[in-house]
Amino acid sequence: MLNSGINVLFEGLNMQRLFEGLLITLRVALIAVVITIVMGFMIGIIRTSKNKLIQVIFKIYLELFRIIPILVWLFVIYYIIPANFNFNLSSEAVALIVFSLWGVAEMSDIVRGAIISLPRHQIESSKAIGLSVVQMYRFVLIPQAIKRTIPPMINLATRMIKTTALLTMIGVIEVIKVGQQIIEVNNITYPMVAFWIYGFIFFLYFCICFPLSYFSRKLEQKWAA
Repeated sequence: MLNSGINVLFEGLNMQRLFEGLLITLRVALIAVVITIVMGFMIGIIRTSKNKLIQVIFKIYLELFRIIPILVWLFVIYYIIPANFNFNLSSEAVALIVFSLWGVAEMSDIVRGAIISLPRHQIESSKAIGLSVVQMYRFVLIPQAIKRTIPPMINLATRMIKTTALLTMIGVIEVIKVGQQIIEVNNITYPMVAFWIYGFIFFLYFCICFPLSYFSRKLEQKWAA
């Protein structure tokens, strides 16, 4: 069993390095999720405007991140833009920019959908009692929309955490990258080391993402009842 490579997990600082890589993964994801929620709500509210120009601009923004893979965005901002405009960004900064832009685009659409799905009489009643547009959003529409956005927001956060696996492609020393480094050092001595390292990384992602997915499903079931 030891010769299969599982002991590599417990040799030296390997376990510590994997958890340090996981912390980097979670740090990038957490900061991006916070930006996503704040900016996503703001832009989602703006997108409920009937102004055609605003609708077109943000629709294009959303579709750019739905059509073009996140990996391509990482390459463009990390390699292409700095090379052509003579400036440098750290790989972690690029990760935050791309993940935040992607998350805000998706979150704004979730918020917009939640607000426009509210019954029309909510708006008419708000106007009838003399609420301003700001008061209507603050006291009537947004509180109801928040309840509808929480399950898809959690799903989006889960997707963002899982997608951090792509960050190894631009050199972020997150958990996948650390795992690859450990495998490269030990794969000759222990042919099955990749199985144990990636299996452990899978377990870490599962421990983080499954509770979020489960909580999201429970909320949807509770609120749909």
